[in-house]
Amino acid sequence: MCRVFAGQDPEGYRQINRSIRIGGHSTSIQLEATFWELLDEIAVTQGLSTPKFISKLYDEALEINGQIPNFASMLRTTCALYLRGHRPAEAELVALHSEAA
Repeated sequence: MCRVFAGQDPEGYRQINRSIRIGGHSTSIQLEATFWELLDEIAVTQGLSTPKFISKLYDEALEINGQIPNFASMLRTTCALYLRGHRPAEAELVALHSEAA
């Protein structure tokens, strides 16, 4: 069993920094390559670029929670929720697409 996990391609856990504008400020986010790939995939399902998706996610989380103590960890758990099948409802996607237009 552990061979599946231990034998994974090291490229998947290579650290990658991306610069993104959030709330009008440039910031750098460091995540493993696998998480960036998943965030790119999630963004496509939302009809957004990855930076736009991350910025909207940040804004909405800030609105709901008032603060975000560790945004990189939140992005990783977003990927975990996505892999577990948690997806926005169809009505949320329609609203998102009409906002983007």
